[in-house]
Amino acid sequence: MRVVLSTYGSRGDVEPIVALGLALAGRGARVHVCAPPDLGWLAEEAGLEFSGAGRHVQEMATVAMTGKVKVSLPEITAELAAAFHEAVRAAAAPAGGAAAVAVVSAGVIGAQAGARSAADLLGVPYFGTTFSTNAIPTAELPPMRWPGQPAPDDAGNEALWKLNAEHLGTLFGPPVDAQRAAAGLPPAGNVRDHVLGERTFLASDPVLGPCTPLPGYDVAQTGAWIRPDKRPLPGDVEAFLADGPPPVYAGFGSMPLRDAAATGRAVIEAVRGAGRRLVLGSGWAGLSGELTGADDAVLTIGEVNQQALFPRVAAVVHHGGAGTTTTAARAGAPQVIVPQVADQPYWASRVAELGAGVAHDGPLPTTESLSAALEVALASRTRDRAAALVPAIRADGAAVAADLVLGA
Repeated sequence: MRVVLSTYGSRGDVEPIVALGLALAGRGARVHVCAPPDLGWLAEEAGLEFSGAGRHVQEMATVAMTGKVKVSLPEITAELAAAFHEAVRAAAAPAGGAAAVAVVSAGVIGAQAGARSAADLLGVPYFGTTFSTNAIPTAELPPMRWPGQPAPDDAGNEALWKLNAEHLGTLFGPPVDAQRAAAGLPPAGNVRDHVLGERTFLASDPVLGPCTPLPGYDVAQTGAWIRPDKRPLPGDVEAFLADGPPPVYAGFGSMPLRDAAATGRAVIEAVRGAGRRLVLGSGWAGLSGELTGADDAVLTIGEVNQQALFPRVAAVVHHGGAGTTTTAARAGAPQVIVPQVADQPYWASRVAELGAGVAHDGPLPTTESLSAALEVALASRTRDRAAALVPAIRADGAAVAADLVLGA
């Protein structure tokens, strides 16, 4: 059995795909991952086959967040659709090897469209995947806002989802259909629903992000796809944790920031002002305690096992990626989410609604705004509510999805 998994996005898009790949491999499947070249080490470290597609995603994310994009959204879409069509097609039907039994695709629309066209050309089942409920048409939630998308004040959710489909068709339809025509395939039609597929995997926890799709959408909410991480924490982190009360963790993962220096200063000043020690994750934003000449109550770290770290901190300040939100929730850690883009405002609102943390208003925190948020997050009632969620959060999402893929 050969299964091809495809995604283009940050580490938060690749980690779940690797988790699914491990679950499939454990069931005897041969798994090939197509993903950004600079994140291929995640798949290779897990023992999965890998091929890179598209540009290095850290570079793409950095220029997008800093407003230095040199190509248009349709041009990026055309580039990714072509790259992922070729990568997935080659992986799904290797010369002299067994053809794939399924293609599972996540990430940005262009990459998913390319993966779907490869699956269509080869005649194998395709599963579109999203990690956030508000990417799927539901009666409860409006769609994520896209640049230029109209949102009339008097429109209900179903009307907004219709406008969303029309807008995404305008943005992405021409490059997606051009790529499909080049492959000898018919037009995609509704591009949003095309990449979601006839059956969609929602790889998020149903407690954190419940979903009731509109009629006509076949959605399997499997639970989050979590790659178990058994790595020990580095010695300096262990020593810091042992040297006092639980610190606050702050980090924005694989998310470049609009103003990393100002954000870093605000985080350090707010946490220290609250009388707390701080573990500062540098991430793609390059945050550092040196930004303010912080004292030895601030430890700057690189990439570590968050599954081991988060149960030992007083709160987690982060960007609101689906993976970080789920990891913090599974650890019972109160959260302060400072959303930047895409589905992050949704996750911020959900954590606040559940009483397990605070949704910061806007992407650029100040010392004052973070201080107010931390006061709520560090309160005993917030920690109690965060702890109460832990037993309800599923850990078997990748296994559920693997069984669905192999049973297709």
